[in-house]
Amino acid sequence: MKIAVTYENGEIFQHFGHTEQFKVYDVENGKILSSAIIGSDGHGHGALANLLHDNKIDVLICGGIGGGAQAALSEQGIELFAGASGLADEAVKKYLNGELTSTGANCDHHGEGHTCKDHDDEDCGSHCGSGCGGCHSKPAFSGKNVGKTVRAHYRGTFNDGTQFDSSYDRGEPLEFVCGAGMMILGFDKAVADMEVGQTVDIHLEPSEAYGEADPNAIFTVEIAKMPGAEELEAGQQVYLQNIYGQPFPVKVTAKDETTITFDANHEMAGKELNFKIELVEVL
Repeated sequence: MKIAVTYENGEIFQHFGHTEQFKVYDVENGKILSSAIIGSDGHGHGALANLLHDNKIDVLICGGIGGGAQAALSEQGIELFAGASGLADEAVKKYLNGELTSTGANCDHHGEGHTCKDHDDEDCGSHCGSGCGGCHSKPAFSGKNVGKTVRAHYRGTFNDGTQFDSSYDRGEPLEFVCGAGMMILGFDKAVADMEVGQTVDIHLEPSEAYGEADPNAIFTVEIAKMPGAEELEAGQQVYLQNIYGQPFPVKVTAKDETTITFDANHEMAGKELNFKIELVEVL
């Protein structure tokens, strides 16, 4: 059995039609045997559905996806689990444990009619569509590992020592192309000149991690103007739709009888991060 996840920077990429990579997991008897990252090899739901079919994918896990893409996947016999967010590896584990649910086609999930004008944002790209959720432009730096596929173990902690992520705990190194913009900038730069077997400890300011939290990415909408909003609760993560029809993830931060407030910032925005990084292999 093969499971594919729309993939960026260790997390589930949130727009199926624009994903540049999939992480593919080989599974047998409910256990992950191996995983690899493949390029999308073309945009558009038809091309992506064909690519997944050609790679013998049985299940796709993704974030936002439209009805046309859902139909294309169905035609190829691929089971869809949409509306997922967070770490790709964790989502696959939830699927294997029977804990993952799917929203189905969700490009208009709780967001029909929502545009950036609803929250007076003049710069839609700052947090809507592909600009949200920790997407990163390709960093400009040099190093002997730049452009190469590498595998690295890491442990991430906040300044108080609390661990927020660890590939050691998952038992599998993270695989990515150094310098391709798949990782946050500071992590990518740290690996650029490392030797295989070397371990480094780094501290990242928000500017080299997930950026500062943008107050303009927090907005309030009248519940009456957003069908389905009355069913949401504070702390829930859902998708809205920007003016271009692209889904983007938000978190419900507050709700009263007439209004609901969303935060489109990445959950790590504004945070200083620490990483222990061990370069395992350069492919």
